[in-house]
Amino acid sequence: MNATTSTTRATEVVLPGVVEPEGLQVRVRDLPAPGEGQVVLRMEATGVSFAEQQMRLGKYYDQPAFPFVPGYDLVGTVVAVGEGVDRGLKLHRFAVVTKVGAWASHLVVEAADLVPVPDGVDAAAAETVVVNGVTAWQMMYRTAKVKRGDTIVVLGANGGVGSTLVQLARHAGIKVIGTASARHHDAVRELGATPVDYRDPQLYAKIRELAPEGVDAVFDHVGGAGLKESWKLLRRGGTLVNYGTASTKDEPGNAMLPVLLLFARLALWNYLPNGKGAGFYNFWAGKRFRLTTFRARLRDDLTQVLRLVAAGVLTPQIAARIPLSQAASALALAESRTVLGKVVIVPEP
Repeated sequence: MNATTSTTRATEVVLPGVVEPEGLQVRVRDLPAPGEGQVVLRMEATGVSFAEQQMRLGKYYDQPAFPFVPGYDLVGTVVAVGEGVDRGLKLHRFAVVTKVGAWASHLVVEAADLVPVPDGVDAAAAETVVVNGVTAWQMMYRTAKVKRGDTIVVLGANGGVGSTLVQLARHAGIKVIGTASARHHDAVRELGATPVDYRDPQLYAKIRELAPEGVDAVFDHVGGAGLKESWKLLRRGGTLVNYGTASTKDEPGNAMLPVLLLFARLALWNYLPNGKGAGFYNFWAGKRFRLTTFRARLRDDLTQVLRLVAAGVLTPQIAARIPLSQAASALALAESRTVLGKVVIVPEP
């Protein structure tokens, strides 16, 4: 198989340091030809996740040194292949998780990380469920292991992960109580959850009224002081799944200290003799030591989620589609916490 040797002109959005969203920079450069086992993807859709919001503040665990190109995941079309890669991949669409680098018109990725996107699924729709969908799927089925007839609580049911969790649970016959601001209650109800206002001082009391015997799982991306209340919502045999520390995102000081304290608290709760479980979901768990297993699990889980999108079971929640050159506006909108679903970045018109 012949590799592609020509270079590709790429437009990239650069995070130069700890800046406000308007401090993002746009650059154009020549990408090198893909190496062995690599491909060049032309971006069709990427997006703004909570990770980029943390990276902007220099508070995401293990983020690269500034400056770098953010972008956690994308959907794109293969336009060039390196040695050892099937040329039949060219002009086909794939999803890939990058952690960084996806806010670009073109980028080089490992062919082994590509996951096919079903024909007929819109690129932006598929983008909304790449990391969000895998996260929701794995937390439900690999971590909490919830089942039909269970009751769960989803904090931030209007968000990217939260809205996917609600729909997956509804499809599986699971009752959902979802927190969101009052303006999103109708949308959350339409997704299949019973909404509760997250600003209500009696939030947890209201949830207990809806589930007086406790719930089977709580999915909490907020952390902070409210985590204890999430733990107290569980019935015996229930599981608390924490997957973020949104409450400490804007706090000054060491970014890792709140995370370390969180890990310690979850570990302590997990070992209490009360039949409850607690843990922190880590999307990247096992990648460093079991790369082949990590890739296979990611491919399997994302394929399941994309099939549900293709079948109409999952309705991706797209908050907005914003061109790559306006990534600063996309980031600011996502950070405003006023939207339902995920802000998607698309190529220039």
